[in-house]
Formats: sequence, C-alpha cells, structure tokens
Amino acid sequence: MKLVKKLMESLREYKKASILTPIFVTVEVIMEVLIPFVMASLIDKGIEAGSMSVIWKYGILLLVLAMISLAFGTLAGHQASIASCGLSQNLRKDMYYRIQNFSFSNIDKFSTASIVTRLTTDVTNVQNAYQMIIRIAFRAPIMLVFALVMSFTINVKISLIFLATVPVLGFVLIWLAQHVHPYFERVFRTYDRLNEVVQENLHGVRVVKSFIREEHEDEKFGKISQKIYKDFAKAEKMLAFNMPSMMTAINICLLAVAWIGAKAIIVSGNVKGVAGGLTTGELMSLFTYALQILMCLMMISMVFVMIIIARSSAERIVEILTEESDIQNKENPVTEVADGSIEFENVEFYYAKKADKPVLDNINLKINSGETIGIIGGTGSAKSSLVQLIPRLYDVTGGDVKVGGVDVRDYDLETLRDSVAMVLQKNVLFSGTIKENLRWGNEKATDEELIHACELAQADDFVQTFPHKYDTYIEQGGNNVSGGQKQRLCIARALLKKPKILILDDSTSAVDTATEAKIRESLYHDLKDTTKIIIAQRISSVQEADQILVLEDGKIIGHGTHEELLKTCEAYSEIYTTQIGNQSIRAGEEAAV
Repeated sequence: MKLVKKLMESLREYKKASILTPIFVTVEVIMEVLIPFVMASLIDKGIEAGSMSVIWKYGILLLVLAMISLAFGTLAGHQASIASCGLSQNLRKDMYYRIQNFSFSNIDKFSTASIVTRLTTDVTNVQNAYQMIIRIAFRAPIMLVFALVMSFTINVKISLIFLATVPVLGFVLIWLAQHVHPYFERVFRTYDRLNEVVQENLHGVRVVKSFIREEHEDEKFGKISQKIYKDFAKAEKMLAFNMPSMMTAINICLLAVAWIGAKAIIVSGNVKGVAGGLTTGELMSLFTYALQILMCLMMISMVFVMIIIARSSAERIVEILTEESDIQNKENPVTEVADGSIEFENVEFYYAKKADKPVLDNINLKINSGETIGIIGGTGSAKSSLVQLIPRLYDVTGGDVKVGGVDVRDYDLETLRDSVAMVLQKNVLFSGTIKENLRWGNEKATDEELIHACELAQADDFVQTFPHKYDTYIEQGGNNVSGGQKQRLCIARALLKKPKILILDDSTSAVDTATEAKIRESLYHDLKDTTKIIIAQRISSVQEADQILVLEDGKIIGHGTHEELLKTCEAYSEIYTTQIGNQSIRAGEEAAV
C-alpha cells in the first residue's frame, strides 16, 4: 500500500480523469449487461411469437443501449489515456527533480544507466499498468458481479458453474504472481547493465575503434542481451500457463451450459416460467453472460500479469522518489558568504560509511581570502575529494569545513554554491550555443561580460575564428571542440559567476603551457579578491601559488611555498626533479635538432 500511495502522490491534476474513468466504465458495463437480457425478450416475445411490433420495440432498445455503451466506453478510454499519460509525465518530472537535489553520494548509489532505465522503461510499465487498472481492472469485477447477478435471475443451477470457476482461476493467478515477479526484478536490473554498456560504448566509440575492440564490445553486449532473453523466457514460460488455463475454463463452462441448458429447454418445452425449464432466449442470454464472465476473468488475468511486470518497475521508481538527499539545508541557514577564506579542522571523509580506510584523514588547513593555493599529488591522493567538500558536493564524515568563518553545513546550499565556482576534472559542455553554455555561470551576463570572461580564460581568440563566433552551436558533450577549447570555455563559464572561491580541478591539463601561463596571469591580476585553488599535475602550474599542498593517500605531507617545499618535502622535490629533468632533456633534444 505504501508503494501505491507514493505513486499516487504524482497523480495530482489528473485525479479528475482517474475518477471519471471508473464512472464511465460503470455506465458502459450496465449497458452491456442489459443487452443480453433485452435480447432474451426479443427472441422469446418477438421472434418466437412472430410479433414485428415487439421486434421493433426491443430492436430499437438494443440499439440505444449499444450506442450508450459505445459512447461511455469511448469516454472511459479517453479519460484513462489522459490519467495514465499524466501520471507518467508527473512521475518522470518528480524523479528528475528529485535527482537534481541528490548529493554526489546519492548519485553514486544509483548508476546513470539505472536512472535512465527508471525514467524510461519503468515509467512506461507503470503507465500501461495504471491505464489497465483504472479501466480494465475496474470494468472486469463490475461486469463479473452484474453478469453473475443477471445469470442467477435466469437460472441458478447453470450460474453455479460460473461461480465454481472463479476460485480455480484465482489460484492460478496467485501462483503466477509468486513465481514470476522475481524474474522481472532480475530482468530490470539486467536492463540497467545493458544501458550502461550502451552508454559506455557510445561515449568511448573512438577508443573502441582505435583499439579495434568492436568484436569484444559486440560479445559483451550479446552476453547481457542473452541474459535478458533467458530471464524473460523463463518468466514468459510461466505466464504461458495463464491463457491455456483461461481457455480451458471457458470451453468447459460453455460445454456445461450447452449440455444443461439443452436439457432444460426440453423439460420446459421452450415455454417461459416452467419450473427447472429454460427458453431459447434465456439460453442465449446465459451463453452471452457466460462469455462476459469468462472474458472478465481473462481480463483480470491480463491485468494481473501487467501488474506483476509493473510492480518491479514501481519499486524501482519509488526508490528514487523516497531517496533522501544526504545534504540538506538547516533551519534558518546563513544566506551570505562573507569572504573566500577556507578552513579545514580535523577533517575526515569516507565515500562509503562501511569503508575500511578514509579518503581524507586528519586534514587541517587555513586559507586566507584572495590567496592562490596549489594542490599537487599523485593519482588517487584525494585532491578532488578535498575541494569537493568546500561547496558541499559531499559532506565531511568528521571535523569541520568553514568558508568565510562559517561551517559550510550552516549555509543555504544555493548561497554557498553560488559563491564557489568549480571547473571539474571532467569538463562538460551542453548542447546549445557558446553563449548559452557560458550563461550557465550568469544568466543575465551581457555580451561584453561573456567576451571579457573568455579573454581571461584565453578562449576569445579561438571563438572569434568560428563562423558564428559566440553563436556557434556546441554538440552534445562538446564533441565539435577540442579538449583544450572545452576546458577554456568551462573556465570562462566559471568566471562569469564572479565567485568568492574559484576551484580549477586539473582544468588546464589539455592546454599548452604557454596558454596555461596566460590563464594563470589573468587570474592573478583580475581576481585578486577571489580565493583560487588550482589542482594540477605539473609543478609549473602551481609553483607561483601563495601556498602549495602536497597530498598523498588522503593526507597532507607537505605545505608551504615552492621554495620551502623543495627544502622540506621529499615527495615534492622528487616530482620537481623528475618534471624539470624531463623538460631539460626535451629542451636539449630540441636544441640539438
């Protein structure tokens, strides 16, 4: 019930359509149930008696009933479509909005592929199931009850045959529900993996082709597809019992009705009102009611199967809708960041609560507003993890992170993140023009401000070479610009925020050293009041910084200026010697040439 209640919260403006559908269905069913009853009178009082006036009378009545049934059936179908499509729309919207509020740790819990499957396939399954529930699942029981009542008014003995089939078929449905559901759960998890493989292949198609790994990728895709096939086949094999069970019940019932009904007509001599007897018209009505009852049971079984499939999807959707973000605003949060000063006090951080080893361990650091901080360290030294704590992309496990003298957990999230601009390791541009991408930093930025930000980021020169300049369309993922160009546009986008803290997470790795030097110089001169944190692999990128941190295994092993670290930090000195030595060798080779 909790599952259903949570899904129904997304119905909202489509509640009216959901209520109208059963009402229209009820009227449709009443008309359909009355038709066989009127037809019996037509046969017995009109055709058998040879009265044309009676035939016309009941014929017109049948036509009216059929037209009313058709009209309300059409209305029911229309409203059911509105309700189900509206529910799917709101579910996607609610899930998407929920995901936007997730912290990085929440996003890590659900893979991208899984989220895509839930937003598409799972929602579609729930949509189809809901449409069947408010129409078919509501129609079938009403039809079943009315048809049973009408058949009992004609002949109790024959009607008991219909009643006996209900528990038998009910047992079949319950058995199917218990045994098929686990297979569908497994299928949808495999769908997640399939989407993951497809996304990975498409994103890395250039790498796949350069390493001639098409055959390997085909094999990997084939294995997952085969797994989905096997699970679906097992589920469908079980569901295959449904239709034969229903058809067997229908045929047995019809044979029994025909046998007992024929004997009853002989007993009555086709005269209405004879005890234990039956007329031709009444037998025809019973045949119709038999088909209606058994078709109802078949419809219920179809709905049941759809619900079994949709149940797994619904559970996955509700997982997203009920997932609470690890990062929430406090009551009465601070809505203003005083300056760009940063302080780490005994900071400890784990990505996973049950992890054996912390990602960051006992980090103590003080950064004054307006300073330039360089961070260097090997791969996996937790450089990115350190800076992601500043805008609360993750929350510390222990200790405190302060910005402007205030714990980051006390800030309004929007206020804090608006004061911190990050250019992440994986630079992302979105489909749209260069202007549209840049205005992510500031929606109201003028063209002059866009150009100035690009000049600081050394992006204006290459943008001006494009035929449409700042109106140039960026393809999805920024595939029509180079890695270095993408990085510079991302830096310009961050600068437009005019942040108090600017974090460049290895954001100039694809840029040549000369251009990188120009970017650093622009930042030093034009952003004097902004705290700048530069994560880099090259010592040349950070050696002019006010402070340099050397990270190793989540710990600060060196802290000071370039000159101080050369004397006091062995790891830093080794990196410097290696990089400068290689540069000297390259310079010597170039001179020799």
